[in-house]
Amino acid sequence: MAKKSVASLQTGSKRLTKAIKMVKSPKTGAYMFVESIMSPDQVKDFFSKN
Repeated sequence: MAKKSVASLQTGSKRLTKAIKMVKSPKTGAYMFVESIMSPDQVKDFFSKN
């Protein structure tokens, strides 16, 4: 599974991070990308869960 933290985004006083991970689909076996924008302290939890 590939993991990548792509960009640090700043909007006003909030600091946000865009995280992208590659997940294998259980139905087809194909890989798809899941993107999310979150605060930097939530990135580790995003990558640890399936």
